[in-house]
Amino acid sequence: MSSRKGRKDAARVVREQIAREKRRKRTLWTSIAAVLVLVIAGGIGWAVYSSQKSDEFTAPPGANDTGTGIVLGTGPVTIDLYEDYLCPACKQFQQINGETLNQLVSEGKAKLVFHPVAFLNRFSTTEYSTRSSAASGCAAQGGKFREFTDQLFAKQPPEGGAGLSNDELVDIGAGVGLNRDEFASCVSDGTYRSWTEHVTDEASKSGVTGTPTIKVNGSELQDRSPEGIKSAVEAAGK
Repeated sequence: MSSRKGRKDAARVVREQIAREKRRKRTLWTSIAAVLVLVIAGGIGWAVYSSQKSDEFTAPPGANDTGTGIVLGTGPVTIDLYEDYLCPACKQFQQINGETLNQLVSEGKAKLVFHPVAFLNRFSTTEYSTRSSAASGCAAQGGKFREFTDQLFAKQPPEGGAGLSNDELVDIGAGVGLNRDEFASCVSDGTYRSWTEHVTDEASKSGVTGTPTIKVNGSELQDRSPEGIKSAVEAAGK
């Protein structure tokens, strides 16, 4: 009897071990399936987010087809200029080269695509780079992008502070001939903040890591003097 009981006990232990192993495997496969579901859902969610992030923006009038910059002029050679309104080197660049760029555009030699990026928000307590870039979109809407841009650099605030307030931006806009109420509404509503994000993201994707950056027909210039820019445009136009 004891032998028979021993065999039963052994069989019961084996059955319990088999049952535990089956439960362990079921739990393992359930966990794996749950992880796969999360991974797939996360991938779909990221794809949706990425597509929304790149597609959901409002470009102002005067922007190029990809919405990455404001186009000035219709010349055969394309000059891409990437600047941040808080960037001191960009202000200096404008002081040295602004007249040359305007001349190339007015003479029909080049088309200037200005990309107002927001790289320097970390140097402002109010995301001034983003706010000023978005405001430039409002200026483009009113047909005064170039004039507004010139004044933003002329009145550039120092890095590390709050930057110009929205009211001060509106004053500048009104000063260059924009309708104060319409411009103020556009600025306060942040109409072109999503556009600024798009401009900045696309600039980074294209390899732009600092400002100012200037390209002529897609090639970055190392000689950013008036003579260097003129020579590059002349060579590209041949």
